[in-house]
Amino acid sequence: MPSAVPSPGELEAKLRQADLRITRPRLAVLGTVYEHPHADTHAIIDRVRVQLADVSHQAVYDVLAALTETGLLRRIQPSGSVARYEARVGDNHHHVVCRSCGAVADVDCAVGAAPCLDASDDHGYVIDEAEVTYWGTCPSCLANQQHP
Repeated sequence: MPSAVPSPGELEAKLRQADLRITRPRLAVLGTVYEHPHADTHAIIDRVRVQLADVSHQAVYDVLAALTETGLLRRIQPSGSVARYEARVGDNHHHVVCRSCGAVADVDCAVGAAPCLDASDDHGYVIDEAEVTYWGTCPSCLANQQHP
């Protein structure tokens, strides 16, 4: 799990390793997703525009698509929710979602090794990943329910 936002040089290196051209929008979007894991597209656009006031919605959508396609970002979309993005990729983790406010948090896989769950019938597939979404109520919403 990334504990810190990579430096601008580290973000540039990540783009180079993915064979992507280094552009200001790509750096801004990638840095924003590191700073705000599980942010939705509109929140990312708002935060990127603090750095690049003239960036278009379409440019951010295109950057998110490119970063997701190359594996630098992961797109998640819990049922009934908009798409969200995270920079924590390739480590076989899952998510817990609050039914009340929609907050999302990472949950490490209990087993650790991908796919961390065994299908009862793989139908001949070679399964390399399992995606689990836990649903519940976050601590903030629980506290608000107890203290109206």
